Amino acid sequence: MKDDAQAGVTADVTEHKPYIPAEANIPEFGLAPIIVGAILGIIFGASSLYLVLKVGMTVSASIPIAVLSITLFRVFPKIPLIRRLVHRNATVLENNIVQTTGSAGESIAFGIGVTMPAIMILGYDLELTRVMIVGILGGLIGILMMIPLRRAFIVKQHGKLTYPEGTACADVLIVGEKGGTSAATVFIGFGIAFVYKVLSGSLRLWKETVASTLSFFKGAQLSCDMDPALIGVGYIIGTRISCIMVAGGVLAYLVLIPTIVLFGEGLGSPLFPAEKLLRNMTVGEIQKTYVLYIGAGAVAAAGILSMIRAMPLIVTSLKTGLRDLAVRRADTTGAHSAVGLRTDHDLSMKTVILGIVFLIVAITLAPMLHMNVLGAILIVLFGFLFVTVSSRLTGEIGSSSNPISGMTVATLLMTCLIFLAMGWTGPMDRVTALSIAAIVCIAASNGGTTSQDLKTGFLLGATPRFQQIAILVGALTSALVIGVVLMMLNSAYTVYSKKDLPTIKIETATLSQKEKVGGTDYANDTNEYYVFHATPGQIKGVPAGRYLVDDAGSIKYLVDPGVQGQLTTTDDGHEVTKLNPPQAALFALIIDGILTHKLPWALVLLGVSITIVLELSGISSLAFAVGVYLPLSTTAPIFIGGAIRWLVEKWRGSSAGDGEMSPGVLLSSGYIAGGTIAGVLGALVSIKWKSLGDWGPKALGELASENWFALATFAALCIWLVIVGKKRDGEVVH
Repeated sequence: MKDDAQAGVTADVTEHKPYIPAEANIPEFGLAPIIVGAILGIIFGASSLYLVLKVGMTVSASIPIAVLSITLFRVFPKIPLIRRLVHRNATVLENNIVQTTGSAGESIAFGIGVTMPAIMILGYDLELTRVMIVGILGGLIGILMMIPLRRAFIVKQHGKLTYPEGTACADVLIVGEKGGTSAATVFIGFGIAFVYKVLSGSLRLWKETVASTLSFFKGAQLSCDMDPALIGVGYIIGTRISCIMVAGGVLAYLVLIPTIVLFGEGLGSPLFPAEKLLRNMTVGEIQKTYVLYIGAGAVAAAGILSMIRAMPLIVTSLKTGLRDLAVRRADTTGAHSAVGLRTDHDLSMKTVILGIVFLIVAITLAPMLHMNVLGAILIVLFGFLFVTVSSRLTGEIGSSSNPISGMTVATLLMTCLIFLAMGWTGPMDRVTALSIAAIVCIAASNGGTTSQDLKTGFLLGATPRFQQIAILVGALTSALVIGVVLMMLNSAYTVYSKKDLPTIKIETATLSQKEKVGGTDYANDTNEYYVFHATPGQIKGVPAGRYLVDDAGSIKYLVDPGVQGQLTTTDDGHEVTKLNPPQAALFALIIDGILTHKLPWALVLLGVSITIVLELSGISSLAFAVGVYLPLSTTAPIFIGGAIRWLVEKWRGSSAGDGEMSPGVLLSSGYIAGGTIAGVLGALVSIKWKSLGDWGPKALGELASENWFALATFAALCIWLVIVGKKRDGEVVH
């Protein structure tokens, strides 16, 4: 039966035979699959959010969720308390509903993670209601706009649009229907990574990051995060992309920063945009002051070029989508009534149109979005355009290569230029522009995910209407929780600092919000302070950021956020993790650059030039550009994961390790889920019990701070991935 499904991928649509015949009537849609899918979607959405905040990318959650669903529904009937609700194994179509519901979490996490942190860079607070509303609106719009495109892309273009992740997920569900031990590998990877991350991140038994400056090469530094999730990412994305990413990091830390030090350390005045002498800056400060702008320019150019390359597909997709909508309007009875098969039943166009109208009204009326009518119109236009494009491109090149960031950059550029022409350049207009881009980004991301899910259902013989309802539920539940997770991660890593504060007096008469100092460094300070948000260039000598000001107008604390923050140590010397996705900084740069005319364009253009050189050399520029932006410590473990993939494939044969169900891929999925979930939970626990981080140094003494000890534990993770990766598909992992 598996061969039948695979054969259908290249067959003509009239010859397509789904795994479950359309005439069959088996259990498919129910409360249990929806609840399990929503819970798994929330879990993988939270882990995807942590991952995107750390490295600016995610990996598809559909296959791990499908594997876990198969396993859970085999275990549930054996548990007395659950047996009354779930008394049998799930059918393949019920497991499909679980993965469809859960898949929305990852795509919404990506859209929120790459856009919403830019709010803080622009000098505003990250509000929970705004994050939730943006996530809900973008997620639901993406799904609703994809529904009328299903027949055009999934049915009529079957055999032309392959939808690689959706096809692979169908294979996984079919294999699971026949039995297998694949889920054990995922669970083992999850457990190992979870325990490892708790011991290193929460208890600090060993260092999370190993770094070393090169004394013989001034300004150069090598570093690596001991993070199991990043090894898994590298293994899954493959050797080539992981090598290109780390090459960007090598350029940043072994070429650009040493060059800046070589030519700038002798200067007697600060080199723009820095505000202190370059010889007094650390490698990290140089990276944040100069290389980030170069990396942002490279990412922007790479995203736009990816859009240009995809332009023929974009035009074709748009024409096909509009033509299909016209056909459906002209024949409202069509195949649905003639055939009457459940595999042809979508949610009605009336439901889709009313849903979109309702969401547009919600966008316009939501006070926290500060949206005007033009903004709502732009969301509809850009939303339909890029949902159509995303759905088509996902079928051509897969989710991992879908240029969502480029679509968001294009949306933001066009929106900002329209706002500039209208004279809307005020502070709240920046928030409006970002909100438009964020909703479109999430819509495009979820549109691609929805199309993958519907392809899986098409191959399996699922009912489209049930899948569409399931992913709507998944998008709603995930969006509600992902906003809370983002706020908690930001709070957990926020640093209050009194170092190097501006001495300028702030007019407190214009301030109303007050709050107390957070964290443990200044727990004895029980005073309340005014909250002052400094936007870029607002007051000379006051960098953009959030400050606490006393009644006299003196700045007493810098409140450095956990997401898109700058400080990596507290005033008492404790190391703090910061989560800085590259896309958020890029979007903030675009908004400020266009609406305020203040941007270090020379550095940005250097990044653009780097991208052009790479494209002319035939190299994937987007992966390289992200590598330039991210710290080398982040791309190094991704490279190690890709190197392990290369080693495993050489060991087993050139393509033996490529399967989505191979033990190495499944273990890597477990590494990602376990490491990221432990990171999220560790951040939440640290809000209340920050002293847990002192346990490791007290128990192990100096050993906890030794580089070799951290590297030894990390090597054990890598060796286990090699051992498991060498096994054949379906072989039991002990």
